[in-house]
Amino acid sequence: MRILDFSSWPALLSTLASLAFITLIGVGLRLIVMQSVQQRRERQNRQINERLKTLIAAYKTLGGSFTGTLFVDPTHLKKVKESAAKGEAPIESSDRARRMRDNVEAALADIILLGTEEQVRLAAHAASELVAGRTVEMSKIVISLRDFIRSVLELDPVPKSVSIPQQGPARPGASKGGVGDRGKEDTGLGGKGGGGGAAIGGGMGMGLGVAAAKLEDEAQ
Repeated sequence: MRILDFSSWPALLSTLASLAFITLIGVGLRLIVMQSVQQRRERQNRQINERLKTLIAAYKTLGGSFTGTLFVDPTHLKKVKESAAKGEAPIESSDRARRMRDNVEAALADIILLGTEEQVRLAAHAASELVAGRTVEMSKIVISLRDFIRSVLELDPVPKSVSIPQQGPARPGASKGGVGDRGKEDTGLGGKGGGGGAAIGGGMGMGLGVAAAKLEDEAQ
């Protein structure tokens, strides 16, 4: 309180200037602290949202089906070809099952990266079973993901009186549209010249598609 001097006008102005300076410093420090806290909170919210979005996508992949085959076929295309080359009994493995397996493997990798301790343990066990060539059911992982997601979203747990059928991996749908469809659209828009360009583009697209399919078969 020693700086408070109202004995004269110069002293009064000096006192007011000192008070304003001290107040400005206090407000500045408060703003800096508030901004730091807000930035940290926003960063945490972004991390939580990204984690939750990834786990929800994994839940839909691993538990998006209630009917049909609810386990993952670990058979790789390479193993099918090796069996055929050796003259052994053919291994049944459809392209749809292989695409389902690829989607499940990607979902398991996301869970191992961002899941809880229990989810990481279940996902690692499922991945080990796939590597060993054994079929895997995803019901335990799906239940763990469902309970965790509902808890994070502050939703009530699923009532015990509700009986939920066993869930399995979502079946990949048929591809929509193709090179031929795009070629037809270009033909209608561009007339004769556009039709020729579309035919050339369609041929190149088909060639690239065949090459990509070969590379995918070799990778599998």
